[in-house]
Amino acid sequence: MDCVMKVMLLLCALQLLNCKDSGSGSAEQRCFCQVTGHIDDCVCDVESIDAFNNMQLFPKLQQLLESDYFRFYKVNLNKPCPFWADDRHCGSKYCAVKPCKPDEVPDGIKSNSYKYSEEANNALHECEKAEKLGAVDSSLSEETRQALLEWNRHDDEEDRFCVVDDEGSPDSQYVDLLLNPERYTGYKGSEAWQIWNSIYEENCFKPYSVKRPLNPTRAYREKDGKTFYRWLEGLCVEKRAFFRLVSGLHASINIHLSARYLLDDNWFEQKWGHNVTEFQQRFDAELTRGEGPKRLRNLYFLYLIELRALSKVLPFFEQPSFQLYTGQPDQDRRTKDLLVELLHVAKSFPLHFDETSLFTGNKQEAAQLKEDFKLTFRNISKIMDCVGCFKCRLWGKLQTQGLGTALKILFSERQIEALPKSKSSLPSFQLTRQEIVALFNAFGRISTSIRELANFRGLLSKVR
Repeated sequence: MDCVMKVMLLLCALQLLNCKDSGSGSAEQRCFCQVTGHIDDCVCDVESIDAFNNMQLFPKLQQLLESDYFRFYKVNLNKPCPFWADDRHCGSKYCAVKPCKPDEVPDGIKSNSYKYSEEANNALHECEKAEKLGAVDSSLSEETRQALLEWNRHDDEEDRFCVVDDEGSPDSQYVDLLLNPERYTGYKGSEAWQIWNSIYEENCFKPYSVKRPLNPTRAYREKDGKTFYRWLEGLCVEKRAFFRLVSGLHASINIHLSARYLLDDNWFEQKWGHNVTEFQQRFDAELTRGEGPKRLRNLYFLYLIELRALSKVLPFFEQPSFQLYTGQPDQDRRTKDLLVELLHVAKSFPLHFDETSLFTGNKQEAAQLKEDFKLTFRNISKIMDCVGCFKCRLWGKLQTQGLGTALKILFSERQIEALPKSKSSLPSFQLTRQEIVALFNAFGRISTSIRELANFRGLLSKVR
């Protein structure tokens, strides 16, 4: 084990010892004393993730996300909410998103949004024709041939866990993610609560007999005084995992909002930084009636799922035909080298989540459960179009697509293993540029959240 990681684990162990011995109920303890040790349904522990992420993976990931290929994301922020009427008005000026001007996006990205490089595009285009149409009777009409290609695209859509934007829509625009960072915008109250309430109430496999009040101050306990999330104990491991992924994503977003909070806004400056009070309101055990630390533990579970997906998808990015194409050859080569290096680091993590523990029962039941899993997550991706704050909607759509792409990877192991070793063969597994950008930026948000927890530990240790 790396010496730095050993030091980190030792510090974490000492911190846990102090937590158990002190009993003073400090602000730090109320948020973090339960965020330690073994993670449920995994072989990993919190301390190993902290050390691995903060010392080995986080710096490389941040460097990758600053590259041109990963900073530009195409999104449609004007899609109507499919579930209820919404007025699309956020009361804060910080909800706005500034789209890119045409000359601000590299030409290679604009002209090759679906595949990866000009050379690969041409090769794959010809290969697709040969594979999909070459074996078909030449007497077929052009209409029938086109239908066969549409079926192929439909099959690719079926593998997805998210409903994605139509990149060809005039409402879809490129956004520079570095110039539109995720942070607190002032979007809160009943509208924001409706989004999460819909996700938890209708899309987390919760029994209909369990109701979650719309009033957040009453949502933590049932009438008999038991913890609200007690119903999770009766769910199978797959449904528990689904809830914990959603809860972990929610926790990660709340950490970002607390870490990049508008602390001061006057005529000569805007000061953004860590808001300890905001963090406590979301994660302090006393203020959340015991739920805050559970949410933080679910963040670590989400991290393990997405980290596992990165380790599994390495063969896809090592294909000879794959390039990160922006039209700037030298930069593109450096970006791919950094990407592959990052994925090897991800693969080196010794305590990966074991996805084979999921969907292991009766084949028919497992297949139906997996399909329910996919359809439910697609529904959550649709809810992101109901978010009233444009910046929140941008990052909500990106992070759900990123998690959906990670799930697609985990459930496509055989297709990834069957990837061709030469440029001339048709790949059995594909990712669009949008999926790639979403996958790494979404994991970047989670990695940042884990890193920010170390900052909040330090800040809370000074609060009495």
